[in-house]
Amino acid sequence: MTFSIRTITRALLRRSRGIRIGPARWTALLAELDRRGERCHEAGAFLLGMREGDLREVQDIVFYDELDSGAYSSGVCILHAPAFAALWSICRARGLTVVGDVHTHPGGAFQSEADRTNPMVAREGHIAIIVPDFATGRPATTRLGVYEYRGNHEWADHSGARAHRFLYNDFWSRFL
Repeated sequence: MTFSIRTITRALLRRSRGIRIGPARWTALLAELDRRGERCHEAGAFLLGMREGDLREVQDIVFYDELDSGAYSSGVCILHAPAFAALWSICRARGLTVVGDVHTHPGGAFQSEADRTNPMVAREGHIAIIVPDFATGRPATTRLGVYEYRGNHEWADHSGARAHRFLYNDFWSRFL
């Protein structure tokens, strides 16, 4: 028994860096991305929350098409300047900040050249999550693209097996 408590405690304490989103919110987010993307085009959302050091906690979600009704009209996610003005207004009203964004891709969750060179929020520490297969089903965390913006169009890749050490969307994320 002591070993399992020690193991759990260590795992929880290690989670001082990355992004945390509760499992119910994560599941609802994926379902809504699937619905909004109609399984034929990209869909996306901003993750609003608080940042404490290097750990970000998602507390609210704003979908791109709530900010810009034409966000998905080209098949990929494109937001125009007025959408960002609306986003910052929402953040001020809710007392939150943008801690990340998430959007879907057909097929794999790779970071496209457009994603890499046009971050939704070009602020160091911003997290961009890419969900494969237009968010159908519930893809495993290891199938997600998870990228941390480092500035100057450079990104740290936390995808694949590393994703579990950076994106916390499981049962334990509720207790952090």
